[in-house]
Order: sequence, then structure tokens, then C-alpha cells
Amino acid sequence: MRLPPIGYEAVMTEIAVLTPDPSDPSYAGQWPGVLARLSEAMAASGLTATPTAWTDHIEDASGLMRYPLVLPVIAWGYHRDHGRWLQACATWAAAGVKMLNPPSVLAWNSDKSYLGRLAEQGVAIPPTLWTDHPTQADIDAAFDRFATDVVIVKPRVSGGAWKTLRLARGEALTDAPEGPAMIQPYLPTIETEGETSLLFFGGRLSHVVNKRPVPGEFRVQVQYGGGYVALPEPPAKALALAEKTLAAIGEDLLYARIDMAPDADGGWLLMEAELIEPDFYLASAPEGGKRFAEAVRARL
Repeated sequence: MRLPPIGYEAVMTEIAVLTPDPSDPSYAGQWPGVLARLSEAMAASGLTATPTAWTDHIEDASGLMRYPLVLPVIAWGYHRDHGRWLQACATWAAAGVKMLNPPSVLAWNSDKSYLGRLAEQGVAIPPTLWTDHPTQADIDAAFDRFATDVVIVKPRVSGGAWKTLRLARGEALTDAPEGPAMIQPYLPTIETEGETSLLFFGGRLSHVVNKRPVPGEFRVQVQYGGGYVALPEPPAKALALAEKTLAAIGEDLLYARIDMAPDADGGWLLMEAELIEPDFYLASAPEGGKRFAEAVRARL
């Protein structure tokens, strides 16, 4: 093995990682850990992850132009500041910031109405009623339309199950999401089989994680007690749906997390294609960090 000459120092490539607004305490206990795992994986490939709040670059992208690549993978909180998020995406696109995923993708993927467009291309999603503002009449109509006694109501712009409701027939709608929303029949399989996420880096499957809620809960996120377990292989039908979803999206993606759940008949339904700031679940699948870093390296 040849040793580097005396005085040699490995040259690290500095990559910007967009993070939450530092004045927002909502994620203060979570994102530093996510950044630490990501930074460790990137450092092993000669990459330095430099955190910078996405809210510091909304009107002026000059602070991002010096980086060979900007990763928006921890830009949490955009769903509560959607107008400024869209403004930021436009700013970054106009300035030509070297960002992956691209700012144009970050904009359209922030509104879950994209699920309807994917459905038009043959991607299986849960039956969905779209509304500009959910009302009790909308909820009552959804029970009959979907022939179900339990529905899910979620904002079209959301994250981490924010303002997502589970309502049973006869239950009054309270604390309704403001603005455009979607209503879907509840999938009981979430409680028994969970939600499965397929992580793709550079267009290739990296790892698979199954997420399950605690008893009595329907939200699988860790902040609600959800448990995450890496799977050795994806279910075949789930992989087929994920690949069909990526083909329908047809974008140049560095990373994608495809979330899906089985229905009562054994088919798979797309719940979300997370292309903005997905948790890669590196705590459950640490080998995925190396694959992500390799995909980043390949783009530099």
C-alpha cells in the first residue's frame, strides 16, 4: 500500500446542506442528529457537509453559489412557510444554483396534488377526493363515495403528518386543515403491515425501510412513536410500483424516497414520492449513507 507523502492532506469537497430555520424550535431535537449521520457518511467519501438554513437564501442565492453542490435534504419546515418556499425555489432556479434535487422539482413536489397527476399516468394511489377547503359536507360525502367508515384528511402542503386527521363516520370535523386538502379512505393495513419506503440514490435502489405505528396510532413518524426496521429486500410488487412512479416522474433525481402501503387486496398504493427533504433512515440502514455519498460523488 502506498502512503501519501509527508505533509499531504486529503482535500475535502464542501457541500451545502439546507437545514431548518434556526428560529423554529419544532425540529431542534431531530435535525442535528440527521445531519450528523449524513455528515459522517459523506466525510467517508471526502465530502464536507456544511449546514445553512434555507430561510437565509430566499431572496438572494449568492450565498449558495460558491458550493459545487447544494443538497436541500434537511430543509424541514417549508410546508409551514409555503409561499416563501416557492419564492426560494424560483430564486435558486433563476440564479442557476447547482442544487439536487433541482429547484423546479422542489417546487412542484411540495404540493401533494402531484399524486393526482401521477395517477393519471397509471400510478396506483388511494382513492382521493380533492378539495380547496375541507368541510363537514366533504367528509360526509367521502364516507359514502369511498364506502368506508374511516377517512384520512391531510393538507396538500404538509410534512410529517402535520395537521393530518383520522375521522370516523359520525365524528365532527374539528381543527380542519386550512386551504387545499385531500381526503382518502383510511387503510387499516397501516396498523398491521405499516408503510414501506424505498430509497433510491442516483436512480438505483439503496435500501428499504418498513415503518409501523404504535398500537392505536395511525401515524408512522418517529415523533408519534413509530418504529423503523430495515428490510433485506423490497416486496416485488412494491418495487414495481416504485419504478413505475419514478418513470412517470421523469426527472433528473439525485435521491427519492417512495412511500407506499398495501391495500386490503394485496396491491400496493403510492402514499408519497418524497423528493425534497426525506429522512433517509440512516439510523436503521446505515449502509445507505455510503450509497448516498457515492451518488453525490458521481454528480460532482
